[in-house]
Amino acid sequence: MSLCRRVLLGSVFAFTVAGATIGSATAKDLTILTSVPGLNFPFFVHMLKAMKAEVTAQGATPLEADGQNNAPKQTADVEAGLTKGVDGIVMSPIDVNAMAPALNEIADAGVPVVTIDRRVPTAKNVLAHVGADNVKGGEAQGQWVLDTFPNGATIVNLQGQPGASPAIDRNKGLHNVLDAHKDKYKFAAEQTANFARDQGLSVTEALLSSLPTQPDVIVSANDDMALGAFEALKGRNLQGKVKVIGFDALPDALASIRDGGMAGTVEQFPAEQSKTAVDILMRYIKEKKKPDSDLVLLTPIVLTKQNLSKAERLDEVK
Repeated sequence: MSLCRRVLLGSVFAFTVAGATIGSATAKDLTILTSVPGLNFPFFVHMLKAMKAEVTAQGATPLEADGQNNAPKQTADVEAGLTKGVDGIVMSPIDVNAMAPALNEIADAGVPVVTIDRRVPTAKNVLAHVGADNVKGGEAQGQWVLDTFPNGATIVNLQGQPGASPAIDRNKGLHNVLDAHKDKYKFAAEQTANFARDQGLSVTEALLSSLPTQPDVIVSANDDMALGAFEALKGRNLQGKVKVIGFDALPDALASIRDGGMAGTVEQFPAEQSKTAVDILMRYIKEKKKPDSDLVLLTPIVLTKQNLSKAERLDEVK
């Protein structure tokens, strides 16, 4: 059964703006669906806001969708958007496997789609993927560990949501660097905390209780988990004794770094990702111009107290 047929048979959706058809004469008639995995993550709140701003700046109407960290919900959002006649979709897919069928059916429906942040390599006819090079981001974390602990370190690795491409790639990058020095750099524990701050706290508390010795550093695949881990360290008076590095450069993490809490984070420029993704989609819809490459990756950088001025969201730090 086709995607559109399934929607007509019973999908319910809360969009209130009527969509236009592909090939509308003017930008103001265009409707673009912007979909993120979940607005419970501050990172995706910022990314969705940036996508909406760029769609609006280009004269089109944005339809915002919150996947609520649930693949069936994100799939239903996309299906309902197609039924309303959206002209294009920019989405960050929740899972590399679970969202592949929906992306394939979007392509079959003839609606252009650009993925952002999270990639689904098996999906067909995606116009482009725009994101950070998460492998390089993980490698940057690993290099920071080497530079910060030249004589070796014991490491706790807080991994992201299983099945999410950033979690997979960041972990790969971290191991690319540190596995080449296994004699000096040991992973005391590697465990998912699902990109969530409360789980970063609880997982770290459990590990600190169970590990025979305290780690030297906690490497986290995002800032929410890192901030949770730092709270666990504070609860044991270990702040400053165990360093924490995150990923995403959230304002809360930047404030912590500024104030001597977290040691660092990785900036992946989400607003620039959003602007680029929307621009690629709008150029194709309005001009039928495909991007020079279907893979556009920004290179992340490590931020510490010494270079916080490079943070994209520094003006949001309180």
